[in-house]
Amino acid sequence: MNRPTGPTSPPGSPSPTSPPSPARPARPTLADVAAVAGVSAKSVSNVLLERPGVSAATRERVLAAVAQVGYAVNPAGRGLVSGRTGRIAVVVPMLYQPYFAEIAERLILALEAEGLTTTLRIAPDAAAERDAVVGVTTPDVDGVIICPHEFISSMIDGVALTRPVVQLGGGPIDRLDCVVMGEYEGAYAAARHLLKTGRRRIALLWNSPDGEEPGGDRYDGYRQAISEAGIEIDPALFASGSDWDRRVSGYEAMVGLLRSGVRFDAALCVNDAIAVGALRALRSHGRTVPGDVAVTGFDATDEGEFTTPALTSVSPRKPEMVARAVSMLVERLGGYDGPGRHVRTGADLIVRASSVG
Repeated sequence: MNRPTGPTSPPGSPSPTSPPSPARPARPTLADVAAVAGVSAKSVSNVLLERPGVSAATRERVLAAVAQVGYAVNPAGRGLVSGRTGRIAVVVPMLYQPYFAEIAERLILALEAEGLTTTLRIAPDAAAERDAVVGVTTPDVDGVIICPHEFISSMIDGVALTRPVVQLGGGPIDRLDCVVMGEYEGAYAAARHLLKTGRRRIALLWNSPDGEEPGGDRYDGYRQAISEAGIEIDPALFASGSDWDRRVSGYEAMVGLLRSGVRFDAALCVNDAIAVGALRALRSHGRTVPGDVAVTGFDATDEGEFTTPALTSVSPRKPEMVARAVSMLVERLGGYDGPGRHVRTGADLIVRASSVG
């Protein structure tokens, strides 16, 4: 392959040289800011690190000088001096579940709006969740927001937490700030809706091992609505798959229910992923939705809007949950040192074609 050619110098002549690059302007320093503001460099540092004891007048002069000279704070240097990194760990059990992927994205954007960067950690089991909370896998962050899957209080008994931890979802833990999802309210609303449409044999697609009765707030909401309607709880209507966060598990659970021969006219699914799998199983076995079986999900993921038919689902008010979690974390970073706070959000039923004819 020929190389492009151009003019060459005669033999023995000096090689041409490029003109010298213009000198770059010196980057403004802390001393430059101090000189313009008429204060010491230490005072400038105190203002930029938001240390207490700085007068309003000094702070105003320093910030005006920063803008005038174009001084930019070095995040790495600031972290070394203040002991802060400005980084938060967002911990989720997986990203293939649409709910956790959406929550992670919402948290990252909300934290960014607070001037914080994020480290996303996948914690697929209880040990990984604990390691993220106590700092084994998150040693370089100022705080943690965890969306738990298996995390429980006993996992941090006797452990001194060295930075703020906020839990979003799951059962509340006394030591932590927690945002408690409206699971009971959502499941109760979904079951009541199915009952009002005339359904009486409402299956529960869950994640409990075969033969084990479900538990938790979503089950309690389902059970309360069924009991109020004067209907006896029938364990034969409980079905589960191998993993409650995968669509294939919903497919497995629904196929098992159909093959069992038990009669049912509705299915309340623990989340949208399970419901999507259940819809496919019903369709592949010749059952119409909602004609033969009405179906509801939980989490109100975008995917549910595009199933056939569109999926009725419970919205756990994800924007509110994220806003509350971030707010509590920021307050902790700002110095709040009180006991763990528990905030409960509500839930809204979004009715679509999968449950009404």
